[in-house]
Amino acid sequence: MKLVIYGTDTCKDCVDAKALLDAKGIRYLFLEFSDSIGNLKRFLKIRDTNPMFDAVKEKGGIGVPLFVLEDGTMTFDVNEVISKIENA
Repeated sequence: MKLVIYGTDTCKDCVDAKALLDAKGIRYLFLEFSDSIGNLKRFLKIRDTNPMFDAVKEKGGIGVPLFVLEDGTMTFDVNEVISKIENA
């Protein structure tokens, strides 16, 4: 199952999630946006149009790591991602 992660290596949650996925042998494409304006624009387009970010933005958060599964499902929960991939 294809997995894309939007995030930044300056975010502890992103670094921890990648380490957990690596330990489980789960492959992913990490779209680092702190050094890529293209990746940042792609992330902001999702963030600015998807209601799942409303609560995050109200709390002053960014909403990363953002996990996007092959079927288009999006979540902030690495354990949900692991469960879906391991049970696919």
